[in-house]
Amino acid sequence: MKKYFFLFLVLILTLACNLGATPDLPLTIATLQVEASAAPASSASPSTASHATPSAAAPSPTFPSSNEPTGKIIFTCQVGNAGNHICIINSNGTGFRQLTYDAVKHWYPSLSPDGASALYSAYVRDYVYEIYEMNLATGAARQLTDSLGVLKAPEVSPDGARIVFGLGTRDDGEQIWVMERDGASPKKINNRGWDPSWSPDGTQVLFASDSSGSIQLYVMNTDGSGVQRVTDFDALRGRSDWSPDGEWMVTYNGPAWKREIFIFRPDFTDARQLTPAAGNSQGPSFSPDGKWVAFTAYFDHYGDDLGCEIYIIRVDGSDLRRLTDNAYCDYQPRWGP
Repeated sequence: MKKYFFLFLVLILTLACNLGATPDLPLTIATLQVEASAAPASSASPSTASHATPSAAAPSPTFPSSNEPTGKIIFTCQVGNAGNHICIINSNGTGFRQLTYDAVKHWYPSLSPDGASALYSAYVRDYVYEIYEMNLATGAARQLTDSLGVLKAPEVSPDGARIVFGLGTRDDGEQIWVMERDGASPKKINNRGWDPSWSPDGTQVLFASDSSGSIQLYVMNTDGSGVQRVTDFDALRGRSDWSPDGEWMVTYNGPAWKREIFIFRPDFTDARQLTPAAGNSQGPSFSPDGKWVAFTAYFDHYGDDLGCEIYIIRVDGSDLRRLTDNAYCDYQPRWGP
């Protein structure tokens, strides 16, 4: 009888210990422990004139913490003799590569939908930046444009057939253009806009414009028709992105050194601040699965002009991670497969 009582007691103690056990958390690259609920409210909140005010209580997409980021992030890195080159890194912080080395400035990279090539603009002469496409396997780059102006932010359409980009001129300001994938048939589709991004189905373009006075985000059809205003922010800059499922948009807003990433529906409902305060966060881009956002911020080097690094964060505002840590600025990230 004593033997059975002893076995019973051991069983009870074992179960009690297991109930109190805590599973090991996965290790991450430069993971920053951030509690979204403890983050102070941003001083750069949008205006509420005609839209919902971003709030921490607004609904947000959530995903299991086991979903690790995949794909690659391409960005502008201020390294080398030109000061601006194109670099790429895996979404877990490994595999850093510098892609351009020639002694000219390079800007605004993006990855093709299949992840096989990179697009970017490069300085040719004053008031002329050309768009190039680089084969990531071979490193071979080809020029797609010819003396249109200062070309920025090229992005391949979801079907791989066209490229949308911004064009700046000395006389006519910032414009949105489209062209064929090989650079043929460039065509202006908007007289006043910049930082374009395709909708997931390729039927619309998201872009920034100050055509109504303040800078806001707009959407339009790919022929320039059907322009509609999306946002009502008080200090928006322009760089934005559309989630792969079409359900969310991201951009950044706020005064200098107090900028934050915001996430919201395409009708500007359910808007909320995504990033923790005090990082001066900018230039967001969705991951290909829509579960993460990449951006530039200064969490670890706040106030240092060269302190901008590439970070990622889950779309529910958790699991902030730093991917780069350099003595120069890394910015303009764009996520691809």
